[in-house]
Amino acid sequence: MLLFCLSLVAVTDSAQASSAQASGCAFETQGEGRVASITDSRSFRLEDGREIRLAGIEVADRQKGAAALSALIMGRDISLQGEDDTPDRYGRQAAFVFVSGSDTPVQSELLRQGQALVSPEVSNRDCAMLLLAAEAEARQAKRGTWADASAIKNAESPGDILAGIGRFAVVEGKVLSVRQAGATTYLNFGRNWTRDFAVTISRRMIPALEAAGFAPKSLENRRIRVRGWVEARNGPRIELLRVGQLEVLGGN
Repeated sequence: MLLFCLSLVAVTDSAQASSAQASGCAFETQGEGRVASITDSRSFRLEDGREIRLAGIEVADRQKGAAALSALIMGRDISLQGEDDTPDRYGRQAAFVFVSGSDTPVQSELLRQGQALVSPEVSNRDCAMLLLAAEAEARQAKRGTWADASAIKNAESPGDILAGIGRFAVVEGKVLSVRQAGATTYLNFGRNWTRDFAVTISRRMIPALEAAGFAPKSLENRRIRVRGWVEARNGPRIELLRVGQLEVLGGN
């Protein structure tokens, strides 16, 4: 399966949009085919039997996501691009998908419609910027998922975040404090460390953050957007596994 890591970007949504115009998710060709069926909101099967999984995105509403994917690619000739065509443990090939005649990945269109969220697993900066710009466009226009005010979770509402345990979520808020306990660093968004939302960072992640110019302590009193899978460890937690899960927002 493809493994990507977003570069940490301390930029506004408008800067993301302008930076992404000249580049995109252009990788090595992995093949082509015609779409025979839609498996789910991120997967489909080609006429030759190969099952493809869309790289670089997560889907919030599976039913609507599957319908949107079907409208874009069902019965269409497509090409596949990516850095690695090795199937995952379920036999699916992860790829960026291009409808014949288009140089924009299907992932971007799903993001632009508000039917998907950018996954933190994107390594190529140009591709990451393209996807983030498409997501930002939908978010600003309140399309699809973003039409719901609760699509972005408020870090000051731990109960709301905890209701999505086990799900992929996007959370925004101000880091009130940065504390270390053993091998784990906590970005705390509330005063009650056992109840409020926090981002956890293992010791092995610190060098990557520092290499990106963002030592954890520098995030104190900054507004950030974090994306990842919600866990319950007393209060709700998102573990930082990749630098690209964090975006530093403008202002404090």
